Amino acid sequence: MALLNPLRAELLAIMAEPASAAEIARGMGETAQRINYHLKALEKVGLARRVGTRQVRNLVEVLYQAAARTFVIADSLGFQPSTAQQMRDQGSLAHLVTMSDRMKRDALRLMEQSDKEVQVPSASLASKVRLADESQREAFINEYVTLVEQLIRKYETTAADDAIAFQLLAAVYPEPMKEE
Repeated sequence: MALLNPLRAELLAIMAEPASAAEIARGMGETAQRINYHLKALEKVGLARRVGTRQVRNLVEVLYQAAARTFVIADSLGFQPSTAQQMRDQGSLAHLVTMSDRMKRDALRLMEQSDKEVQVPSASLASKVRLADESQREAFINEYVTLVEQLIRKYETTAADDAIAFQLLAAVYPEPMKEE
């Protein structure tokens, strides 16, 4: 149930590598207290774990990391299969809303920087693909995720302090039905 909170799901996606509440909060534009609250909730249910500490000035920051790279909501939790699928879908859609809010906030900040004649390299892509059925949709999403993960691994720099961090927000979702 802890995964159904979209902020917690986003935290777990970010915490593939160890990070402190303050570090995560800065990256997400949230308060450290709010992030810390959700990290403790994730830790309590075993989805995140403490992996170390580091000294920052006169403070000791606790480093957290996701307990796994992928989380699955099991049908065996007693939910009807349709309820479990709806929970997965709703959680994913809530995460999509959170990601779009974050992207909008980041884009506005970057536009302010570009107004100050700072060059802001970016790229975006919008496309539509028509998928015939559920099996084709599943195959497409699996291949999409695999290709993006390969691209990230190819270009990811892990320890360079002078490396420029870029956000990658990608989503696949069905086109909403038109309102009548």
